Amino acid sequence: MINETRSRYQVDLLKHKTSPAIFQVNRMTTSQVDKFMEICLNKYSRAVIEPGEAVGAICAQSIGEPGTQMTLKTFHFAGVASMNITQGVPRIKEIINASKTISTPIITAHLENSKDEESARLVKGRIERTTLGEISTYLEEVYIPDDCFILVKLDLGRINLLKLEVTPEIIAACIVSSKLKIRYCDIKIHSASVLSVSANSSSKVSMYYRLQVLKKSLPDVTVRGIPSISRAVIHKDDKSGSYELLIEGDNLSGVMATQGVDGSRCKSNNTYEVWRTLGIEAARSTIMSEVTVTMESHGMSIDSRHTMLLADLMTYKGEVLGITRYGLAKMKESVLMLASFEKTAEHLFQAAYFGQRDAICGVSECIIMGIPMSLGTGIFKLLYKADNPPVISLRPVLIDFHAPEYRS
Repeated sequence: MINETRSRYQVDLLKHKTSPAIFQVNRMTTSQVDKFMEICLNKYSRAVIEPGEAVGAICAQSIGEPGTQMTLKTFHFAGVASMNITQGVPRIKEIINASKTISTPIITAHLENSKDEESARLVKGRIERTTLGEISTYLEEVYIPDDCFILVKLDLGRINLLKLEVTPEIIAACIVSSKLKIRYCDIKIHSASVLSVSANSSSKVSMYYRLQVLKKSLPDVTVRGIPSISRAVIHKDDKSGSYELLIEGDNLSGVMATQGVDGSRCKSNNTYEVWRTLGIEAARSTIMSEVTVTMESHGMSIDSRHTMLLADLMTYKGEVLGITRYGLAKMKESVLMLASFEKTAEHLFQAAYFGQRDAICGVSECIIMGIPMSLGTGIFKLLYKADNPPVISLRPVLIDFHAPEYRS
């Protein structure tokens, strides 16, 4: 509010203490502004953490305590029918362990034309994997005296209904680029809905088996969409009325590059894929948002600073490291810390065999060795200044029996 007043009316509150613009526009006096700034300063000073505070233990307690109360309900996704996504404890485990392959990868793709449902269906057809068997009426063997081939009849009505940009020429190119070892000369296009695929073989026996292999493999040839995307669902937001795509699969870069998708607003719940595609900062944001969404879906809230600390710990090395024995080994080279986590004997034997050294500067190492850790009052070293030792003055006595007059 103060910055808005400064920019709009060119008023500097520090120079013009009695400016009428503040009272006329915001109905505030200078004393109220001063009091407001004083309250802000007090709140900020209270929010600053004390030096030596065990923030890691507080963060672990803040995330772990609600996690014990979380239900073990695995599949739950509010607001979207027939869309399953892993939630609860299994999802938290996937995030913290930084799993490369998760059980239900979901990509949320925002559209450039988010108000038109037909445009959303068109983009869905470009992303969702479509096979030749899904858009074909039939695939049958045809034997004639001088040739034999597989006749493919396309279902044009289904192609138009799914808004697929597919032609017989595109289908022929997809068949050639597949692993079936088919050449362009083996494919003949008879009409807009009929094409044939011949079996190129020398002998009649091998030609028969080759034809059977083609009949079994041709329905699985991908003719449209991204091969790793198994399913896409059009979701309409009830509040804004805009459409978006919820995509099951792993190929964030392919989805972002699809025509009609707003690549700057695509999100994925796979932290590892986000890191490989968009970088470490995007992976850090994904960890924070996924932990928050998972907890809030079960009615639990965590302070954002705790999720930020967890995300920082997993990404400060420049790569996504899970809280596992492999991730901890890359975070720190402390043998005692790794031994206190998992496989104690194995870590100690390897460290002794290779002659490794431990600086003993972490919490676990200090507890094992029984020395003060660098937390709380142990964060600093207390020394005694011995340059000029103080002279200790004795308290005067009433009667000094060592005086000469008392000795006699």
